[in-house]
Amino acid sequence: MSTRQAAEPPFLNRELSLLKFNERVLAMAENPQVPLLERLRYVCIVSSNLDEFFEIRISSLKEQQRQNPAMTGPDGLTPAEAFERVQQAVHTLVDRQYALLNDAILPRLDAEGIALHHASEWNAEQQEWARNVFNRDVMPLLTPIGLDPAHPFPRVYNKSLNFIVALSGADAFGRQASIAVVQAPRALPRLIKMPPEVSGQPDGYVLLTSLLRAFVGELFPGLEMLGCYQWRVTRNSDLFVDEEEVTNLRHALQGELSQRNFGAAVRLEIDRLTPPDLEAYLQREFSLTAEDTYRVNGPVNLSRLMQLCNTNTRPDLLFPAHHASVPTPFDRVADKPAELFAAVAQADRLLHHPYQSFQPVIDFLTAAALDPDVMAIKQTIYRTGEDSELMQILLAAARAGKEVTVVVELMARFDEQTNINWAARLEEVGAHVVYGVVAHKTHAKMALVLRREKGRLRRYAHLGTGNYHPRTARLYTDFGLLTADPRLCEDMDKVFTQLTGLGARRTLKSLLQSPFTLHESMMALIRAEIRAAKAGRRARIMAKMNSLLEEQIIAELYKASQAGVKIDLVVRGVCALRAGVPGLSDNIRVRSIVGRFLEHSRVFYFYADGEETVYLSSADWMDRNFFRRVEVAFPVYDKALKKRVIDESFTFALRDNQLAWQQQPDGSYTRVRNRRPAFNLHDFLVERLDK
Repeated sequence: MSTRQAAEPPFLNRELSLLKFNERVLAMAENPQVPLLERLRYVCIVSSNLDEFFEIRISSLKEQQRQNPAMTGPDGLTPAEAFERVQQAVHTLVDRQYALLNDAILPRLDAEGIALHHASEWNAEQQEWARNVFNRDVMPLLTPIGLDPAHPFPRVYNKSLNFIVALSGADAFGRQASIAVVQAPRALPRLIKMPPEVSGQPDGYVLLTSLLRAFVGELFPGLEMLGCYQWRVTRNSDLFVDEEEVTNLRHALQGELSQRNFGAAVRLEIDRLTPPDLEAYLQREFSLTAEDTYRVNGPVNLSRLMQLCNTNTRPDLLFPAHHASVPTPFDRVADKPAELFAAVAQADRLLHHPYQSFQPVIDFLTAAALDPDVMAIKQTIYRTGEDSELMQILLAAARAGKEVTVVVELMARFDEQTNINWAARLEEVGAHVVYGVVAHKTHAKMALVLRREKGRLRRYAHLGTGNYHPRTARLYTDFGLLTADPRLCEDMDKVFTQLTGLGARRTLKSLLQSPFTLHESMMALIRAEIRAAKAGRRARIMAKMNSLLEEQIIAELYKASQAGVKIDLVVRGVCALRAGVPGLSDNIRVRSIVGRFLEHSRVFYFYADGEETVYLSSADWMDRNFFRRVEVAFPVYDKALKKRVIDESFTFALRDNQLAWQQQPDGSYTRVRNRRPAFNLHDFLVERLDK
């Protein structure tokens, strides 16, 4: 064993690896070749990612420190050690984020006529306009709360915008005022458009924060305002519902959701100019420390600046418009149900989103809802959106009298309320709605249609690696397969029966299913490559996923590397495996692609003595996906489609030298740069699949 192996554990820390991913996202914002508003978008994405990071991962680390302080994880760190390293990394990342925004992005936006007008820079006309907006639209909605024994600290909503105000003087009742809190109403926009004739720029904006700071003194007549400082608290947002104890999961979850926004505080963001005594006051109120506190030079919630990206009409500052192609034959059969089913019956049809449109999936389900020969539709739903066209189709099918069965995962994080609402609407129109399996989230992406043809029922199906969410299908890279192959469809029917009934485990011929066969099958496929390598035969493993954490899989990949198996892993985000460590993982390369689209598909390739086994899946290689979720992995049988999946997932991804990063043995990542011609995976696939 090498010195490096002896000194370092073979597993990287999960939280630090996730922060490395966010560093790669921020690097997109730092890249001057990226369009300016897209650079701002990446800054906002990092902020949104960090919010969830604190709500879930930091909350978990804090809980581990309380429950098992001496426990060490696979990375060899105790919870306290991990927490210290993570906090240091986040502080560095946040400082880098705000410096980029203030020193590079906002000045360049201003030069392009898109300006954020700060109160200190307002001229007389802008001052008057701002005061009128405050008095008309903002002040009537504000409720200042003076803090004294009769006015305790208010209950503060998770991630809400708040202000702490330092005051001097006596109020109407003779009470000495010193501190007040003003909460910004959630209904108010955080960015307010200033008329061009007032702004002097085509697109001028004022932050709600600037308005409040400038005029909040009007809420405290007769008192001297010594200072007003924005702040925001982030809370533990993980839900706990004991599914084995409740009698109605939907009702129990509804009750838990009402408390989510008032969990334990885990982070405090404050204005960088906040006096130390007010900072300490807020820390005491939320039981937080200095390391939990982030002093920021700008809005406490940068993700609200996304409004500039989404509402601006400056195509020159955005990525070129992308119009996903509709491949043949779907471009000819969209409104012809019988012909659409005939096309799927003729051959499996592979879709690669967002390069190819999600519309054929919508058309497939629309055909199922409209075709009088379709008897039943069965569907899983994990995330779908509040205004989902797909859900409207299922509602219409149920109203038309078809047997509609929907497995709705109520515990899809941060989509719980949306899914509860859809479940209720489906039940109202007579659909069969089930909530999956106790203690196992249903994460599989499946739709099954039963159609009467020539006196018998024939099955048609869609299987995917991503959600039935038309909006994210325009941004996330995912594969979908439309098929009538009995080997796949019959297995899907068995899985749906497992999910809706209480029967025993069914034997599947083609699909691999968590929590039953997926993990053991992946282990077996890796071991087969090990045996081939040891026998002197060619061996190869390639896998693409969002996250790689499961320890047994990683240990088996290390064994495969040591046996001589060449392994390429394309892991977008968290990766606990160390690549390229001498004697441990010499034959493993880990790459991460970060670009215009969010890499989301899960693809597993094994050379298998020339058979080239390829599975597409909804599952990452994580403990939860293998053992605590219902997932499926499905084989790609058609040789031409299999080659497409291999090329589009690996051949071209491993050629990329513009969006790709390569993991180093210490867990850091460096950009892939070589002397080959520039190759951008996303741009290449947009052009290649635009047919």
